[in-house]
Amino acid sequence: MDNKLKKLTYTVMFIAVNYVVFTYGKINIVITAGHSTAIHVANAVVVLSSWLLGPLYGGIAGAVGLSLADLLDPRYITSAPKTFIMKFMIALVAGYTAKKLKLREKTERKDVAKAAIISSLCAMGFNVIVDPIFGYFYKKFILRIPAEAASIILTWSAGVTALNGAVCTVVSVLLYLALYKSFRALYK
Repeated sequence: MDNKLKKLTYTVMFIAVNYVVFTYGKINIVITAGHSTAIHVANAVVVLSSWLLGPLYGGIAGAVGLSLADLLDPRYITSAPKTFIMKFMIALVAGYTAKKLKLREKTERKDVAKAAIISSLCAMGFNVIVDPIFGYFYKKFILRIPAEAASIILTWSAGVTALNGAVCTVVSVLLYLALYKSFRALYK
């Protein structure tokens, strides 16, 4: 099978995995009437996608998969555009950090783990800082939610985002350690 076709096939597969992990593996938290957040590990799959497929294809997989999950859940439908942008950016940060650290070239398990941890921490750190702020402005200016309500949502989502980031760092590294050897042929 042609390498580009393999990458496209894996991208579609990761779109589905991202969708399923968020849709069926989250714990919803209602913040205010009509506004929810969730504890989930979907960002771990976004990071994993970017490591295995590269920043662009991994970004597409995370952005499309999680935006579809938002669009098909009435609690999150208004978040789909924000989700698309944020998940794509998380994948870019993880993927380009992994490239800089030469994650795919590492052969020793401890070196692979170290580079994956650093890359995941960068991506999740980006998300912990940018997502709540971007979410605040998105809710205030795009969704026209009053500033006070947007601030309450910001506070709650910042805490949940930090918790998700910590868990997703661990999960993404463990998943990568289990899968990276199987994907080596895709890199050539």
